[in-house]
Amino acid sequence: MTLSPLAKRRWRNFRRNGRAYWSLIIFGVLFGLSLCAEFLANDKPIYVQYRGESYFPIYNFYPETQFGGDLRTEAVYRDIEIECLIVTGGLLDCWDDPEGIIADAEDGVVAGEEIEKGRVIWPLIPYSYQTVNDIDGAAPSAPDAEHWLGTDDTARDVLARVIYGFRLSIVFTLIVTVSATIIGVIAGAIQGYFGGWTDLLFQRVLEIWTSTPQLYIIIILFAILGRSFWLLVGLTILFGWPALVGVVRAEFLRARNFEYVRAARALGVGNATIMFRHMLPNAMVATLTMLPFIITGTIASLASLDYLGFGLPSSAPSLGEMTLQAKQNLQAPWLAFTAFFTFATMLSLLVFIFEGVRDAFDPRKTFQ
Repeated sequence: MTLSPLAKRRWRNFRRNGRAYWSLIIFGVLFGLSLCAEFLANDKPIYVQYRGESYFPIYNFYPETQFGGDLRTEAVYRDIEIECLIVTGGLLDCWDDPEGIIADAEDGVVAGEEIEKGRVIWPLIPYSYQTVNDIDGAAPSAPDAEHWLGTDDTARDVLARVIYGFRLSIVFTLIVTVSATIIGVIAGAIQGYFGGWTDLLFQRVLEIWTSTPQLYIIIILFAILGRSFWLLVGLTILFGWPALVGVVRAEFLRARNFEYVRAARALGVGNATIMFRHMLPNAMVATLTMLPFIITGTIASLASLDYLGFGLPSSAPSLGEMTLQAKQNLQAPWLAFTAFFTFATMLSLLVFIFEGVRDAFDPRKTFQ
């Protein structure tokens, strides 16, 4: 696809903003890794080779009987007995001394008998965000070679929860920001372009809607419908779209009487074409200026609701819930440091990126 000269100029201006460009690269790498969270942190192996067959436990359900066990429930791959069954091909009794049998099976020979050795490939972090680990001492436990950022107060690996929580926060923020921006831009454009009674009625509706207590509505609906990711997304969009209306409305009110708009009307160009093809680009700088505030506000809202216990379900990997644990466990400073640096890194990168996008769309700014 060939970029237009205008798009090339905008990309060139963005590239010349070093802080925004490198923030985009760093954020892209971090977000890309978080999208592969199941391959980075999981209590299920990525790949299992058993009796010459290949299995992918991350994607599929395999009962314990599939690997020579007795139960029809899903295999607990972290159990030493299950690992022994996989390594020995289920040919040996692994219930008496599984560690010794695994050690003997390293060369593919046990008790003088050659076996077809199985294989288990684990993720870099062999714990999921909800895996409760057996640790020495009380939880939360300090960082060590097994848990790089320690564990929380229920013995779950903090690094695994950070990876999944980072992905959840960014996906939530992107969905809410894109949806709220589209609704807000359309509403503001209609108000500013048509003016008169349309603008007056919209303003009264906005005054009523923005005065509605968001937290109370969320608490009431969660009590009736239960907490869920998509319900929280929908409620956040409903209360987030007015943030851009005022900015877009002001730009359209200013531009509605410009000569090029009058000329387009005189030529019979449709209102939608005038609004979104000719007038909206002139309002983009003001719109993009507000996006960093909307993004950081959305992340802060999600974290605040989780911190108060009115956000995502308790089973979800939540950075806000980690912040709450840091407050409740002052003797475990790694929880506070992890939450702080995660939020600081995420918010800083996003703000720098959208500052660069705003400047790239501003025709008055060039970078040498």
